[in-house]
Amino acid sequence: MADWEFRPASVADVDAVAELRAVVMRADLERLGRYDEHRVRQRLRDGFHPAHTWTIEVDGAFAGCVALRPAPGAYWLEHFYLDPRVQGRGIGTAVLGRLLERCDQEGAEVRLQVLRGSPARRLYERHGFTRESEDEVDVFMVRAPATVSPPSTGAASRG
Repeated sequence: MADWEFRPASVADVDAVAELRAVVMRADLERLGRYDEHRVRQRLRDGFHPAHTWTIEVDGAFAGCVALRPAPGAYWLEHFYLDPRVQGRGIGTAVLGRLLERCDQEGAEVRLQVLRGSPARRLYERHGFTRESEDEVDVFMVRAPATVSPPSTGAASRG
């Protein structure tokens, strides 16, 4: 797997993220008859909140983003896009795993929506997400927090 890291997003990242969204989602949106050159970018711009978003850098270069938006008792996983040139290298799995660890530590469930028929759904299912509902375009999924073991003290107890 390539070296990757998170960087907190800033307002200046919105255009790069909007462009990546258009590239990544195009095939699925076209399949659903929903691709619109302007709308695919504008929906990202309208919902972009840098305070809850990280860019993903691979070998020091922008390669994706992900948002984890807080909601009562949960988080919404949003805007999770990886450049097609780095997909299939375990980066998405690693990114998602790190975010889910954080949510598990807080005891928070995670919600998301994914386009019907999207191959990304398999990634989410491998990480414990289950279908909650769906409509003609989206599948809404949820993941309960995993049980987190308390940290080990390193000392053996005798009793």
